[in-house]
Amino acid sequence: MTAVRAEALTRTFSTSAGEVHACVDIDIAADPGELVVIRGASGAGKTTLLNLLGGLDRPTSGRVWIGGTEATALDEDALALLRREQLGFVFQSFGLIPVLSASENVELPLRIARVAAAERDARVAEALALVGLADHAAQRPGELSGGQQQRVGIARAIVARPRVLIADEPTGQLDSRTAATVMDLIGDLVHSQGIAAVVSTHDPLLVQRADRVVELHDGRVA
Repeated sequence: MTAVRAEALTRTFSTSAGEVHACVDIDIAADPGELVVIRGASGAGKTTLLNLLGGLDRPTSGRVWIGGTEATALDEDALALLRREQLGFVFQSFGLIPVLSASENVELPLRIARVAAAERDARVAEALALVGLADHAAQRPGELSGGQQQRVGIARAIVARPRVLIADEPTGQLDSRTAATVMDLIGDLVHSQGIAAVVSTHDPLLVQRADRVVELHDGRVA
């Protein structure tokens, strides 16, 4: 079954200067174990598209399915539950809580989901090992490099074993060598864990690691 699918997805914003068509009639899908890269210049609609696919925003028209569930038909409570159980998010700004250790940051989604302590510990250890940070569990974000912080962010995104990973410019704050390492990590996790990933970037070097590329231009698939 397709992990995430959108049909005729459109998002229009009203501004003082008129309507802005951030996404226009987009069809897109990603299967389990597939890394789909969304490419386009700044303002092309990449972030809006990812927010729509991840249920962080609602489309003006069109529909989104996560697995067999139509996310766009859910109320806010059901949509929040779907995001928590089936979606993982990686952000350009890392999004870690400075006063928490790496393991505590990774553990947060499981605490919110009220997963039992023993299972939380096992899943956190597994996720940190998958991203190569098993020896850094006790360190706080300020004690880690940018690449290590982003790997903590990836561990947090996968710790709940999501169906879909959504990553918005995950290497935007990293140097080119570290960015390539992080993208390799995402690709390895997608293929080894059977996660579908939709990742936005404008870096042509990172596009080479994709299973499929979707080019956006002015909110449309080019």
